[in-house]
This record gives sequence, C-alpha cells and structure tokens, in this order.
Amino acid sequence: MPELPEAENIGRALKRGLVGRTIVKVEVFTPAMRTSLLPLLSAGLEGRRITDVRRRGRYLVADLDDGRGLLMHFGMSGVVRIEDARVPRRRHEHVFLHLADGGIFRFECTRRFSLFEVVDLNSPGRWPVQLAGLGVEPLTPDFTADYLFKCSRRRSGCVKNFLMDNAVVVGIGNIYATETLFASRIHPARPAGDLTLPECVVVVSEARRILARAIELGGTTISDFQNVDGSEGKFVQELQIYGRKGRPCPRCGAVVECLRLGGRSSCYCPRCQSR
Repeated sequence: MPELPEAENIGRALKRGLVGRTIVKVEVFTPAMRTSLLPLLSAGLEGRRITDVRRRGRYLVADLDDGRGLLMHFGMSGVVRIEDARVPRRRHEHVFLHLADGGIFRFECTRRFSLFEVVDLNSPGRWPVQLAGLGVEPLTPDFTADYLFKCSRRRSGCVKNFLMDNAVVVGIGNIYATETLFASRIHPARPAGDLTLPECVVVVSEARRILARAIELGGTTISDFQNVDGSEGKFVQELQIYGRKGRPCPRCGAVVECLRLGGRSSCYCPRCQSR
C-alpha cells in the first residue's frame, strides 16, 4: 500500500500536471472501487478547473475552482496517469477525466481498494471532513519527541503499531515503521508506553530522515506502486531490514527474524533491536 513518500511523489506529479487545467468530460467504466464511482457522473465536474493538489497523510485532494475537491487514496494497487487521449484504455482503468487540451487523467486500480470521490472543502486550503481525526504530519514541526512521548503514555500496544496509527502520526506504514525502528534500535513488539523521551528523540529523527530520503528516491516499489510517469520507487534499493527475513543484518550480521504484528510482517534484528 502506498505510504507517505509514495503519495507525496504522486501529489507533486499531479500538481505539475493538473493545476490550471479544466475538466471537460467524465467517464466511469466501473460502478465502484472502495466507494461508488457513479456520483462522479452527476457531480457537475465538466467546466471545473483544478486549482491545486495537496497531500494529507496518504490522501490527495485536487482542489476545484468551485470550492469542492477530488479526494484520492490509492489503496493497495492504485495508479494514476495523465496521458494522451490516443492511448487505449487499460483493463483496470476505472475513471477518465478528459481535460480541455486533449489529455486524460486516468485512475487504475486492479484490486479496487482505491478511493476517488468529490468532497466539499468549504473554502480554499481546507481539508474535507473525511480526513478529520488524522494525526500530525511527520515532516512538519508538529512531529516532535515531546509530542510522540506524550502520545505513547499508557499505550500497552506495540511500538510498531503505534507508529502506524494515523491518529497519532500520518503516513508511516509498514515499510517505514519497520525501517525507522531498525534505525532506532528498538524492537517492534515493545510496548509503546515503555518508550523514553530520549528514544522518542531518535525515533522522530530517524523517521524524518528515512521519509525524506524515500521521497527523494520516488518512494518504494515492492510490487504494485508506480509513479505518475510509470517509474518505480528507488528507495527499495536502500531498505535495511524490511523483507530481509533469514538474511544477515546489514549492521551486525545476525540473522534477521520476522514476527506478525497487527496482521503485518515485521522484520527485525534480534541483536540490534533487543530492547
């Protein structure tokens, strides 16, 4: 599933490719992905100009010039493209937004877990009510060691799931939580409430570093993720611990182990992450 770096790269590409362009026609080829797509046909999108594209967590919002927006989430296999109208439709492309200059915004999702719907924004720069309750952005000044420490108090659940809780901090999914905890030398199954303030300093610093580097490299492609231009995320080449079960730890050489937390596999080094 695309995490923050992947959504950030998609958002930047869509901002370059969509802002200032006008929708002239909407086509829907599938009744629904995560939610129904049919309301797009009667939403009056024809003639609306796209004024901005913004990211919140793993969601994107394309602002329209009438105070509404297009809310996007890419599920496990969502891919968006902006291509010439002469390119034939792919089997799992479910929505086309035809643009005034002849290009088409295309939304593809093999597994249909993605989200694409019209939302009210009320005023420019506002987030839709659907995103209420999301936590802080990890690359903003709001994500501090003090904040993380306070949120972790009395938390009996594991620190891995704590970092993946979007009500605490948004966009840190399985890959980047795994990498952050390895870099911080913290065992993923350790109770979040046991974190010390100095450890939170390290976790915040490593999460910021890893996410920033992943954004720089276009995200991480494990299976389905593609950027808007069809390229794959290159951060996969710099993964230190994710997916390395049974292989030597790149830091100490111990055999990497794996356990399941919250239904997700969690690789860790039994020597480097013993605490």
